[in-house]
Amino acid sequence: MNLSELNNLNLDPNNIGSWPVAARAIVIVLMCIAILFAGYYLDTSDQVLTLEKAEAKENELKQTFEHKQAKAANLDAYKEQMKEMERSFGTLLRQLPSKTEVADLLVDISRVGIQAGLEFELFKPEAESPKEFYAELPIRLRVKGNYHQFGNFASGTAALPRIVTLHDLDIYASSGNDKGARPGSGPMIMEATAKTYRYLEQEETGARKVRTRRGRGKR
Repeated sequence: MNLSELNNLNLDPNNIGSWPVAARAIVIVLMCIAILFAGYYLDTSDQVLTLEKAEAKENELKQTFEHKQAKAANLDAYKEQMKEMERSFGTLLRQLPSKTEVADLLVDISRVGIQAGLEFELFKPEAESPKEFYAELPIRLRVKGNYHQFGNFASGTAALPRIVTLHDLDIYASSGNDKGARPGSGPMIMEATAKTYRYLEQEETGARKVRTRRGRGKR
């Protein structure tokens, strides 16, 4: 049966059983296609979307697992690095004088200057400036000498077993107080701030934290 013959048939939709076999077969095929399409649209498409999300989640979990696995494989190396950092920190911390050693360090700084041939005109320790776990002690210096002696003093302080740094260096001719004068062949003046550091004792850091909390509470 072709389409022209199907069109010439008087098909009663209320009595499908009287239709020719070919016509009924065509209707059955069309109904099956419609059912399959409806099933895909109503159910299978949601399942496909859920599957895609699950696959994306699986890939994400795989990446997380591989990242954590790499960390776990290098755990011993990380632990060794942490120990090395702690040893390095301890070495640096030992370069900071304790409260009782600061006076000796000040003597060492002045001794280095004298050995370099400098004449001290000012050696004035300023008030400490506490930081998180250490305190900064600035020392105002004014010394007389030449460039070579200034260099020896700088290298001598750097060679001390304790940390000493020089800041705000200003060198000018010693004749008069004109800092803008051109350096001559005579003695020079160097003004600087030498900073040394000491670690804060446990009770000092504890007291400082308490004061900080109280200060915040009053705001």
